[in-house]
Amino acid sequence: MAPQSKTSKFSHLPLSTSGPIDCAITGDALLNTAYLNKGSAFPPEERRQFNLTSLLPQSVQTLEQQTKRAYEQYSTRGDDLAKNTFLTSLKLLQEHMKEMFSVVYTPTEGDAIQNYSSLFRRPEGCFLNINDQDRVLNDLSQWGQAEDIDYIVVTDGEEILGIGDQGVGGILISVAKLVLTTLCAGIHPNRVLPVVLDCGTDNEDLLKDDLYLGLRQKRIRGEQYDKFVDTFVHSARKLYPRAYIHFEDFGLSNARRFLEKYRPQIPCFNDDVQGTGCVTLAAIKAALHANKEKLSDIRMIIFGAGSAGVGIADQVRSAIATEGNISEQEAAKQIWLIDKPGLLTTKSDINDAQKDYVKDGEEWQGKDTNLLAVVKGVRPNVLIGTSTVPGAFTEEIVKAMQEHAPRPIIFPLSNPTRLHEAKPADLLKWTNGKARVATGSPFDPVTGPWGEDGKDVTIEVSECNNSVVFPGIGLGCVLSRAKLLTDRMLVAAVDGVAALSPALKDPTSPLLPDVDVVRDVSVRVARDVIQAAVKEGVATEKDIPSDDADLEEWIREQMWEPRYRPLRLVNAEDATREAKGEMGRVGTVDRLKDVVSHVASAVDSGN
Repeated sequence: MAPQSKTSKFSHLPLSTSGPIDCAITGDALLNTAYLNKGSAFPPEERRQFNLTSLLPQSVQTLEQQTKRAYEQYSTRGDDLAKNTFLTSLKLLQEHMKEMFSVVYTPTEGDAIQNYSSLFRRPEGCFLNINDQDRVLNDLSQWGQAEDIDYIVVTDGEEILGIGDQGVGGILISVAKLVLTTLCAGIHPNRVLPVVLDCGTDNEDLLKDDLYLGLRQKRIRGEQYDKFVDTFVHSARKLYPRAYIHFEDFGLSNARRFLEKYRPQIPCFNDDVQGTGCVTLAAIKAALHANKEKLSDIRMIIFGAGSAGVGIADQVRSAIATEGNISEQEAAKQIWLIDKPGLLTTKSDINDAQKDYVKDGEEWQGKDTNLLAVVKGVRPNVLIGTSTVPGAFTEEIVKAMQEHAPRPIIFPLSNPTRLHEAKPADLLKWTNGKARVATGSPFDPVTGPWGEDGKDVTIEVSECNNSVVFPGIGLGCVLSRAKLLTDRMLVAAVDGVAALSPALKDPTSPLLPDVDVVRDVSVRVARDVIQAAVKEGVATEKDIPSDDADLEEWIREQMWEPRYRPLRLVNAEDATREAKGEMGRVGTVDRLKDVVSHVASAVDSGN
């Protein structure tokens, strides 16, 4: 089968995915360059032209045949962790998105991170050492030149996926997030950079593990730590001035203060604070719309006041203020935060991130401040769980909530699955099918006698997964070359996702779009983000289309896809770094390289 091709009026763009790809390398060097390699799918003319005739079996296969073989191999893996380790094909993932999403990301990715040192085969990504700060600029420079990197994900591994401090294993969350940006939004896989800032770890199990690969010392904090992060940010901006920086899984206080510090200076994003807040707000808005309620009607309790919980509070507060034309201080009165000590009040030991939401300690003096007592006292219509306390949302609590909220909105969001505050089946059973439910991990649909005359009704449970929103936000920032990511751009992203809620048409459908349509969702989110960036005056890319249809075509033309394009042999002396196989070459390694490259990299080369 001939390589797939497409045409577009935007095919002249630098990130265009139409037409042939220049290639200046041949033979074994070509087969070892993941983003150019087609393996057994090289057509006869390219085999001769690029000196591959003796390096490949004679049969020419299609990408679909390669994908079928990869799926058969994937299916032989005995458990999800083994499948996670095997997954090395974006084409395979895209064709089996719904089946494999929980394997390549939440919750299985958490298991892979916890076992990083024992499963280690080859290094993945960029490892920066807090004790070697004078080398940060040099180490980052190995990944390309100024125009080569569009998207950077960086973590210090302190607060991973509900499993806490994982030290150097955090590199896998940077890798996973970049896999999702390509899978969900078409960010070019050879133009991304996963980074871990190794500052040590406070995880005693890791410190005692002979196989642990990170710095074997307690986490360094304070001035040295802040200088390390600042050195990274400024080095990244110096080397890759157009790159968008995505902070991931930093501890609560660090996540927020770094976001507040750098957000006015550079295009950056924190998924735990902003991404979780955005996707949850989108689900809340869809649920309220289905309930014929408004944001101004919200009385929301968040159980778990960490980075995710406070991030959700921030997004909801801003939305209430904007919709109601009131101050954020006034809007915060509709939100209650509960953490380990109970309801956060003026008498609680709090951090700066939580201070805007504390309640008057005198009003709660002598009263119970546990979740049940606060539910009874506050009478919320929205209950969010980000606590990692399994089973925290009991039948008594849920029924107490429903006494004053006939269609309660309940989102147990903690990851991984074993840490959910409640199971959707229980929430629906306890509320006779009335609860509006979204979760942080995938759950099967729930069937119960909730229809007319007690007929069985199947309700699909929405996964409140950040991947519905953060890839599209990133895509919008990358394509518009935004100088900053503003609040208005985030609001545009939320509204874009909420507008696509299946529940708006069918009350038994999930509150959020499913992962099998996530690329279409990312196009809508990117479109709305870009339009907001243009209005805000922060978009720097020239000739961005103003018409919705043209803008969507402009976006799609620049989204990378897992398909083979013709190769055009060019002279090495005049070739680009991409044509010479140098994009992401230094440090590009096993899983990131393979997951976001063609299926041949995994199946045909035997990796």
